[in-house]
Amino acid sequence: MMSLFSDSPSTTRTHFERQMKRIQQDVLRMGALVENSCWLAGQALVERDLTAAQLIIRQDKKIDILYRQIELDCVNLMALQAPVNRDLRLLSALMQLVRDLERIGDYAQDICEVAVKLFPYPEQLAADGISLMLDRCRAMVAMSLEALSNLDLEAAKSIRDKDDLVDADYETLYNRLVQAPDLRHGVEPVVLLVLVIRYLERIADHATNIGNRITYIVTGERQ
Repeated sequence: MMSLFSDSPSTTRTHFERQMKRIQQDVLRMGALVENSCWLAGQALVERDLTAAQLIIRQDKKIDILYRQIELDCVNLMALQAPVNRDLRLLSALMQLVRDLERIGDYAQDICEVAVKLFPYPEQLAADGISLMLDRCRAMVAMSLEALSNLDLEAAKSIRDKDDLVDADYETLYNRLVQAPDLRHGVEPVVLLVLVIRYLERIADHATNIGNRITYIVTGERQ
């Protein structure tokens, strides 16, 4: 005889879907914080706004808290609800995806820290090119979040094309920086800017990873 207090299959499924929806909402909330961190990195680096560099520290703590909570929620849902194959695919992809988001947030904070070290110097080498590369990376992060929100396969695949542009930016800027003839302020600002473009290149890579994970969620095919 079935207990009056046991859940029917339909009730269990409804509960599972409600939990899944909450996890997806948390992922998008984390993504919005990460996107804002990229904007703060741009403010600190390009606009020389030291307030932005201070704000990002508090924001990164919020990102880390969400990251740990989402991972825990995904693991609990896998263990307790016995999800079907498609649900497992979504949960495993989301767990990998939030790691990419967390790393993007870390790199944005790294850029802010470099911006603080660059602040005493009156000018930046290759400022125009670095600003363009930064804009491309921010656009990629925004595209990845939009593709995630809508599970848009075409948008997810298009992110890879943007990554090629960022890779080209990196090569051009690296050569421009290391061959800079004017070192009136010493080698430190050059080294710091090389770090910046490396961080930006990694942000683009993680945004591309997110696009690949969305492709996996939708099609089941790994890129």
